[in-house]
Amino acid sequence: MITFDRVSVTYPDAAGPVLCDVNLEVEEGTLCIVVGPTGSGKSTLLGAMNGLVPHFTGGSLDGRVLVAGRETRTHPPRELADVVGYVGQDPLSGFVTDRVEEELAYVMEHLAVPPATMRKRVEETLDLLGIADLRDRPMRTLSGGQQQRVAIGAALTAHPRILVLDEPTSALDPTAAEEVLSAITRLVHDLGLTVVLAEHRLERVIGFADQLIHVGGDGTVVSGPPAAILAGMDRVPAVIELGRLAGWEPPPLSVRDARRRAPELRARLEGLEPARQTVAARANAANAPVLEARGISVRYGDVAAVRSVDLALHPGTITALMGRNGSGKSSLLWAIQGSGRRQAGTVSVDGKDPGALGPAEARRLVGLVPQSPSDLLYLDSVAAECLQADRESGVEAGTSRALLDRLAPGIDPAQHPRDLSEGQRLALVLAIQLIAGPRVFLLDEPTRGLDYVAKSRLADTLRDLATQGRPILLSTHDVEFVATVAGRVIVMAQGEIIADGSATEILTASPAFAPQVARILAPDRWLSVADVASALGSAATAADR
Repeated sequence: MITFDRVSVTYPDAAGPVLCDVNLEVEEGTLCIVVGPTGSGKSTLLGAMNGLVPHFTGGSLDGRVLVAGRETRTHPPRELADVVGYVGQDPLSGFVTDRVEEELAYVMEHLAVPPATMRKRVEETLDLLGIADLRDRPMRTLSGGQQQRVAIGAALTAHPRILVLDEPTSALDPTAAEEVLSAITRLVHDLGLTVVLAEHRLERVIGFADQLIHVGGDGTVVSGPPAAILAGMDRVPAVIELGRLAGWEPPPLSVRDARRRAPELRARLEGLEPARQTVAARANAANAPVLEARGISVRYGDVAAVRSVDLALHPGTITALMGRNGSGKSSLLWAIQGSGRRQAGTVSVDGKDPGALGPAEARRLVGLVPQSPSDLLYLDSVAAECLQADRESGVEAGTSRALLDRLAPGIDPAQHPRDLSEGQRLALVLAIQLIAGPRVFLLDEPTRGLDYVAKSRLADTLRDLATQGRPILLSTHDVEFVATVAGRVIVMAQGEIIADGSATEILTASPAFAPQVARILAPDRWLSVADVASALGSAATAADR
């Protein structure tokens, strides 16, 4: 169905090819997952499958890409639309109409599909993806999960034989992500559609995969069965990492398989307690809070996004803010930071309200990395952004760049920020914000677009900040990251805080938010592989004494 024959892709002014001499095949009816480091070329590989590369992106493509028998070199994206449906990382930016039903019909209009057929396909797609109740909804009112399903539906109405998805669950809460993945697997198994998707959060999808493509970041691409490819990867989903720790061969790829092998491991852990090794868990909440928010309310017209929320953040704590898309998390972060809407309530950081200060002084009190990092990037190169951040913060030139290299090494300083991957842009903004030395640090979906290595670097950075006594509040849907780094979890729904407690208490109490290790070892309350490894290591040391 898809064939890459000695394909190399090189962009203008690049030091070398992004993809080099790639040979691979994806058979019909396959669910294929594309993985690899942040900025390794996954989006380039996907774009080559529908002609976006090089017809839209520029650069040169050597070799041949055949899609259902058509060569993408001679067929631009518009001539492949009936064969390949493509959904990018940000579905909202790809919508061209105002209402769901109109969006579903848009591609068919350009393909000159007869009106009667169009109506039939729209109805079929609404039912197939479970979005019939969204038919008349304005696009701007949809949640993240609804947007993803509408974007997939818009691609499906052309009846393509291949569906290409770039990070389809990266901005979704766990429940919405499961809904989207359920729809995708139904398309593969019920309709025989070929689906290729790039995904950093492998734990969500690896159990469904038929084929894995690993993009190495050095131009190389390796393809094969998931178990074989994962065996050669150092950073893997928690279920596989736990399998390696427990000595299960071959390691399981799903929670279901791991649960079947878990009784022996649970017996080894009996009587042991998780010793959370995060700085956040060890922080003394008895200290006076650095930040206090009281009665925070945010409204957008008739919609109450945040309803009289009280929140205190103590020194050295890492707190995760969770909840479904649209629950008010981002609105709360912006209200705390000072530049967002706040109809009622007060915020105090060391006795000062950041909302009453100028931008420079407020930035030293509260730093915020937004969900769309590019909103804070306005210069024409990475080097210029870093240099400007150094000047504004009054630090030595090169300080921002050094921090960026810790988070995402190897970024070309001459590259334009808009040409970076999602993960690279986030790392750049994170470095820029951290250089100001804020007393409180807020992050909105910080792991979106980050691979496992980049997440590990981010976790180390957050722990370092917590060690310095700074409280950190991060809004995220990434339960595996929360299980690794957070000591406290707050859950929001409909603008209100509905749960607030330790990470162990909150995450193990909810099937929706439970990480893989918690699901595998339930009813015991373990959150991460690091917790299990630490406990087993301590037990072994005690036994040797």
